[in-house]
Amino acid sequence: MSFTWVFLSLFSAFTLATSDALTKKALIRSNEYLVAWFRLVFSLPLLIIIWFFIPRPDLDTIFYRAFLLALPLEILAIVLYIKALRVSPLSLTLPFLSLTPLFLIIVSYLILGEKVSLQGGLGIVFITAGSYTLNIHQVRKGVFKPFKAIVNEKGSVLMICVALIYSVTSSLGKMAIEHSSPLFFGVTYFMAVTALFAPIALRVGRPELKAFIDEKQFNSLFIPGLFYSLMIASHMIAISLTKVAYMISVKRTSILIGIVYGYFIFREKKIGERFLGAVLMFTGFVLIVTAS
Repeated sequence: MSFTWVFLSLFSAFTLATSDALTKKALIRSNEYLVAWFRLVFSLPLLIIIWFFIPRPDLDTIFYRAFLLALPLEILAIVLYIKALRVSPLSLTLPFLSLTPLFLIIVSYLILGEKVSLQGGLGIVFITAGSYTLNIHQVRKGVFKPFKAIVNEKGSVLMICVALIYSVTSSLGKMAIEHSSPLFFGVTYFMAVTALFAPIALRVGRPELKAFIDEKQFNSLFIPGLFYSLMIASHMIAISLTKVAYMISVKRTSILIGIVYGYFIFREKKIGERFLGAVLMFTGFVLIVTAS
């Protein structure tokens, strides 16, 4: 049995976490809309190269419907994602991406008709325990204090919203892939996202655009953009070699990698309890996505 998809999924996780960490550094002095868009722009060269080697599948109405419905949601998720990276520690925001399968229990059933098993329910318990453990130091102030800390941490709230949106876009994406091909959907989708996000980013970020260009702040987004394009490419190739659930569960190791970056690059505190929370949430994620 070939495990090429495992390597590619781990590579996708590494490139995503690295892009996020480098993007967070760029956010220290730059507008989040410009940062988000330029990261996408710098991911385009590799995607354009890949484009020339992708056979065009026969497309139907279902593909276009899923594609067009997912686009505005993806743009909203990007904005919230970048804002979360800017206002809160990586180790306290990235773990909440594991909530996506929790939302998928309902969303995927409504969109794709997928149902949750007993194992999936056990995964929910792990995810809930993990989110609690992220702020376990607050328990001395009251049993429900860790949950209140989640609400009070703006970045965590934003990332929970991102997880909810991703549950919808991932379901729509799966539908589009089933009516095209993984690589074709992935490349054309992110090209479209970059193009449609441009007027929003340039309009909202216009007051800071001149300084962004004159001071060449965009230079700090080249490497994050390159890693982001590598993430997209490896993600799509891996997902074409195995089941979506297997690939995504391995890719979510990006959460743990992100926490390590948070500690070594940004010197984020309470790394021990947050790492434990991330492990619990990741375990729950694996249980959920492998339950079918």
